[in-house]
Amino acid sequence: MEIITGKYNGFCYGVKRAVDGALSTKSDKKVYCLGELVHNKQVVEKVKNNNIEIIETLDEAEDNSIVIIRAHGVEESIYREASKRNIEIIDYTCPFVNKIHEICKSYRDNNYYIFVVGINDHPETIGNISYCGDNYSLITGMDRIDEAITTYNNSELNKSMVIFQTTYNTIIANEIIEYLKENVIGELVVNNTICASTELKQNEVKEISKNVDMMIIIGGKNSSNTNKLYDIAKLNCNNTIKIETKEDLKDIVIKENKIGIISGASTPKEIVDDVIDYIKK
Repeated sequence: MEIITGKYNGFCYGVKRAVDGALSTKSDKKVYCLGELVHNKQVVEKVKNNNIEIIETLDEAEDNSIVIIRAHGVEESIYREASKRNIEIIDYTCPFVNKIHEICKSYRDNNYYIFVVGINDHPETIGNISYCGDNYSLITGMDRIDEAITTYNNSELNKSMVIFQTTYNTIIANEIIEYLKENVIGELVVNNTICASTELKQNEVKEISKNVDMMIIIGGKNSSNTNKLYDIAKLNCNNTIKIETKEDLKDIVIKENKIGIISGASTPKEIVDDVIDYIKK
């Protein structure tokens, strides 16, 4: 049996920064994390064990407490509300996500219509939208793109900009860019804000999945970037499965000769190593 693993398995930079920072946070004040720090159940449990309470809204936090901002980022209004309540913010928003926020603010202030490409209801997408002002449309995929274009073309604006969720599918992103170029009226500025780590992982899973008998994608069930890796792998290798830990393999008989293993950006390397060891044994 041959096991081919991705060179980029384990945490991406933004996730590692957030996890290391949260686990090193110590204070006499009450410490919260606004939403799951990252989309990985095992990592979230470690965060909770560090006396950090996970909350869904800022209303759940006490005044004069500490609130950690997750890697996916939050809405612009959260910072203003925290300041009013004397809540200390420790911001572990991924730098690539922060870059999107700055881009959106700049184009918003210059009266551009903004196309936000991302997964509906994903924390990062919700945060990105909050920096766009009133003139924006959400594009979740090619099936919703015509509605967004019509809304823009019927507006009084004649210049637009497009940004992408950092973990968006690169293949679909290219289709969206070309379609917008062909169909929007006036100026279109393209900001391909898919992060380098996402692109490297997606390219890697595409190549590995073409040359194996089975693909195993490791990551949280609610992890957007993990789901994208699964979708891409499935295009080339029908025998593709998605798991969170080695426990999910206990009822699966593996007889394949060549197995590819790729992890999502929020999956700890030790979980990947455990899966590899389990398969070898």
